[in-house]
Amino acid sequence: MPCLFALLALAAPRLVVAALWLFTSWFAGVFGSALWPILGFFFLPTTLLWYVAVQHWFGGVWSFWPIVGLVVALIIDVSPAGGRRR
Repeated sequence: MPCLFALLALAAPRLVVAALWLFTSWFAGVFGSALWPILGFFFLPTTLLWYVAVQHWFGGVWSFWPIVGLVVALIIDVSPAGGRRR
């Protein structure tokens, strides 16, 4: 099931962000205000998911692998292929 959720997150990150926001407490306490998750939802949804995952799974420690994941998430979000997925 987690692999299926990860594939869904890559295919439709905004759908996963909305589902996590509505049905879990995944975003609780991660951000100081609601502005950052809203901006992340519209502009960088994969990066938003990875940032929250690092906060939960790695305890907020930005070591080598979380930074590599952040770079990959940024590449996915800003790549020109992102506009063709729609």
